[in-house]
This record gives sequence, C-alpha cells and structure tokens, in this order.
Amino acid sequence: MKRFALITSALLLAASPLPLLAQEAAESQAPVAVETGTGAMMVPIPGWASETRDGMLVFTAPEGDVTAALVAVDAATDGQDAVKRAWTKFDPAFAREIELAQDPPAREGWDQITVVNYKSSPAEKVAVQGIGLRKGDGWTVVLINGALATVAKRGAQINQAFGSLRPADYAKESFAGKAANDLTAARIAELTGYVEKAMEGLEIPGVGLALIEDGKIVWEGGLGVTSRGGTDKVDKDTEFMIASNTKGMATLLLSTLVDEGKLAWDQKVTDVYPSFRLGSDETTSKVLVEHLICACTGLPRKDMQWVMNTSHTTPASDTFVQLAATEPTSGFGEVFQYNNLMASAAGYIGGHLVYPDMELGAAFDRAMSERIFSPLGMTRTTFDFSKAMATNWARPHARGYDGPVEAAPMDWNYMVYPYRPAGGAWSSAHDMALYTLNELNKGKLADGRQLASEKNLLKRRQHYVPTGEESWYGMGLMQSSGLGKDVFFHGGSLIGYKSNFWFIPEDRVGAVLLTNSDTGQALLGLFERKLMEVLYDGKDEADENLTAAVSLGAEARETFRKQVDPKGDAEVLAQLAPRYTNADLGPLTFAKKDGVTVATMTSGSSAVGTQANDDGTTSIVMMVPGFFGFPLVVGERDGKRALILLDAQHEYVFLEDAG
Repeated sequence: MKRFALITSALLLAASPLPLLAQEAAESQAPVAVETGTGAMMVPIPGWASETRDGMLVFTAPEGDVTAALVAVDAATDGQDAVKRAWTKFDPAFAREIELAQDPPAREGWDQITVVNYKSSPAEKVAVQGIGLRKGDGWTVVLINGALATVAKRGAQINQAFGSLRPADYAKESFAGKAANDLTAARIAELTGYVEKAMEGLEIPGVGLALIEDGKIVWEGGLGVTSRGGTDKVDKDTEFMIASNTKGMATLLLSTLVDEGKLAWDQKVTDVYPSFRLGSDETTSKVLVEHLICACTGLPRKDMQWVMNTSHTTPASDTFVQLAATEPTSGFGEVFQYNNLMASAAGYIGGHLVYPDMELGAAFDRAMSERIFSPLGMTRTTFDFSKAMATNWARPHARGYDGPVEAAPMDWNYMVYPYRPAGGAWSSAHDMALYTLNELNKGKLADGRQLASEKNLLKRRQHYVPTGEESWYGMGLMQSSGLGKDVFFHGGSLIGYKSNFWFIPEDRVGAVLLTNSDTGQALLGLFERKLMEVLYDGKDEADENLTAAVSLGAEARETFRKQVDPKGDAEVLAQLAPRYTNADLGPLTFAKKDGVTVATMTSGSSAVGTQANDDGTTSIVMMVPGFFGFPLVVGERDGKRALILLDAQHEYVFLEDAG
C-alpha cells in the first residue's frame, strides 16, 4: 500500500538498539546529543557509521544500503526549495519526482516543517524522503534514501535519533515533578468534547471511552453509534475488537505462571514447550520465555501468511509451523521489530502449561477466562466472535476508493482468530478500564488478593528495546518518557478497529479509547496529546494537530486516488490468470461478478482496480474498505504469469495455476 506517513515518524509524532538484557548498563549511559553542523543537536543513530562529508553529517546503515544525511541550507524560498537545495548538495544527480509535499504543524522548537515524499516503483524497493526543518532563516534538512527493507528493519533506530533532532537552544517541554490536575467535570467535558470534535473530522462512527483516577473509573461510556447511519448508541459495554492490546493480557497470564513456578522468564522456551522452533537450532537455543513478546529477537513482521491464507479451520498450531520456517533478520536486542507470531506463541504456551491436555486454542481461551478476565470482572471480554457479535457490538468501518468512511467487511478480521493471543480479543470500555486499574494497582484486586505478583507484573514493563527517543518496548506494553512522565500504553489495529490504553503510575491516572473505524488510528495520538495537556496544562497543540490531521490526510488520500483506476485497466485485467497460488499465501483467484473483477483469497475477497507504476509495470489494487490500496505487481516468472506481493522485508510470488 502506498505510504505517505513519515519514515522518521518520531520527528512529528510521538512514536531501537542495544544488547539484550544489558538494560542497566545501557540506561546508565544515556544517549548524548551532538552538534550536527546545522545549528541543531541530535543523538547519533545507534549502530550506524557516521562521517562528515563536505560539511554534511552522513549516517550509513550497517547493511550499507541506506543513508541518512543532515544538510544545512542557509537560505530557501520555502521548505520544498530547502529540501531541493539539500539534495543538490548531497547528490547532484538526484532527480526523483515529488509525490507529495506537506507542512505539518511545527513542533520541537522548529518554526516550520516540510515533509517531501518521492515517487518510486514497487520493484525498486526503496524509501526516499526529505524533511526540511526551519529555525529562523536557516534550514536543517534530513535526507533518507535507500533500501526499504533496511529502513523498515531499522526504523526505530531512525526514530530514536531523528526524534531527538532539535534546535540547539530549544528547551523541551517537560511535566517532570508536576502533579496531575484532577479530572473534574469540566476537564472530563473538555476531553469528551475533543473526542467528539475529532470523530466528526475523522468520520469515526463510534468511540468507547473511559477515564481512571486514584483507583476509580471517573468516566466511562460511549460517543456516537455502533454503525454508521444506525441509531444504536455506543455505551460502556459495547464490544470492540481490541487487537494487539491482547498482547499485554497474554503476558499477564505468563506472570501468573511465573508466580506459580510453572515457568521462568529467563528459561529456555524449549524447556517448557519442547516442540518450539525458530529457524535454526542455534537461534532456537537462544530464545528465552521473555523473548517471546519483547519485539527484540530480530524477527521481522511476517503477517501476510495469516492475513491472506487463514480460515476458520486454521489450527492454532500454525503459529509454531510458521515460526519454525522463519529466521531473524537482525541480532537479538539490536533493533525493535514487531512480530505477531511470537506473541501468539507466548499466549499459546501459557495456555498449554495450564491445560496441557487441551487443544492449544481452547487451552488459551480457558486459561485467560479463568485467570485474567474473571478475576478482573471483565465480563464483556472474550475471544468468541459469535458471543461478542450477538448483541451490543461496534461494526467495523474504513475508507474505500470513494473517500467517505463506510462499512468494512468483518470477514477479514477472522484472520486473527488462529493467532488470537497476539490480537484476537473483544472488549469494552468498562472492561478495559478494569484492566487499566489492575496495572495502576500493580496487580492487587479489589478484595486484596494479587492477580499476579507486583514483581512479575512489573517485569512486563522492562525496557527490552528502544522504539524511539525515550520510548521502549517491554512485553506487550510500551513506555514513553519524553515529556517527563512515564506513560505506559499499547495500541491495537485490525480492519475497522483502532484502540489504545494509557496509564501513568506516578499520578495514578489512565484512559481507554476504542474506535470502530480505521480513521480512529489518527485519533489515538491526538487524544494522548490532549490528555497530557489537560492533566498537566501543556502547550495547546492538540487542536492544531487535529485540524492538520484532517486536512493533510485528505490531501494524501486524494494524491493516491489519482493514481488508481477504480474499475481497473480492462486490458490488464483481461490478461490475468483465473487462478494463482503461492506456497505460503495460498490460492488467489479472479472472476467477474456483475461486471466487476473480484479477487478471492482464503481470508476474504475484494473488487480490484489497477495502478500504473513509474517503471511501466501495473499493480492490481484491492478496493474493499479496510484493504483499499493493497497492491500486487503484475509480472512474469519462469515463463508463467505472476503477481508479486511486496511487503517491507519479503517478496511473495503468486504463479498462475492451471489446476
């Protein structure tokens, strides 16, 4: 899918790496910002080579195929001109055409920020971006150019460094030592009003929301409706898919097992689950229980197999089949790489230790129900789709080609069920508030019992690997300390469902936000900023951020829409084979239905359009809301018609199948 997001997203959005289990040593040697030669300061990209070249500070990735350069530009007419001048200085032969240039709100001491994305063809597998940052009349320009796979693998390292890039004289906003304001009725109204305003601008039909303070839920309920155009209101018990928020719940299960001596965090996974395998014997032997869900093993994201080739009958054991065929692409603890299969394995191993004689999925479901959901009173939290969708549930929504948010097919979300410890739970604002309270209470239940010991609950918050500047991944939980407060959180994303929860132990406050639209993704960061402003009298930035998110998002969508033929190039579609197969991703068929070409995979189906690429190739583009933009490049391999799917670090080839 075309991406207009910043490669170095931490420059504008609060979003990895050091030797694993060397946390104390790493934190005692906090990264030190250095002068860049442009009048700005930044922490160097960890692990990358650096040199000063003609006055420019140039970083090169360990793989040698990506550069990130900082270039000073003394005078320019605007941001695009500054970026252009920087490219001319760094690479006089650079001649790519601009795809999209935008000016998001200026932050972190800059007077202006311009982000320029450049056109490229899928087969190039490159990431190219220029970012102009103005202070007064001078510009600091960041130029990123190189292999998409490496940028994806080392994106957290890039975020960690360039998230720290600021004018030398800038004092960063900090709430350290400041007590949180009480969540009075007026402040709660300010927060709910902001969410309602964002829902209108981002076209989010419904939101489940909860606010926690001093051991109590001080507000919980719903805003909007369960289905666009419908009349059923969202309330505190409306069920949403919470996706990857499930991960922290699964590690809470593991915490209870460590308490009981059924496993240890530093125990080899093969000691507790002998059939576990990750690629080679050498790699397998290094994997400890705590590595299963720390995003620190170097295993890349590998979602396409379960996104495209999952059905209701796919067994839970498929998690372990896929892991056995996968090797890390970076060293343990070197970089943050998010992987759903490892998280799935963690939950299933936990369930197996509780109920070794049951099928993996059933054992996990039962263990979670009995050990986590029931003790916490989470009566509306389940892995049972039928139960969740029986009455009060929020329907998924997303944008398609036409633009406005519309209903998205639920079919695609069943793909997570066989891997549900990584993201298959349903929950409500009320239940998620109870889960958040448990974190704030360090595992202590209302009756005084410990759900999990404080020691093993807090182990999940350990800094395993950095994700950006002053931010880290633990075990199914993330932490950001960039504003002087330790904020713990995690998000969740499935088609039509975006969610997040946050808690700040120092001030015993927390929040839950559940949405039933893909456009809810933008609201998560916006709400976090607004929450911090309300709690700590922060700079008034959230409203401007919202206005920009709506306008810049619309501009980016329109740029992409212009590249897509929604009905598809008739000549290209006529040349497609009726059936293709890939050993990992399964079958892919095409057929005409009511004059529309429809692609069908194991996990679902979609009408298709086409997109002409700069190199003369054509991509088949999925049109269904929630999957809109998903591309397959038309080609040929070994004399057969082929469709090539490229994600950041993998290439999957579908070959025509006469059978």
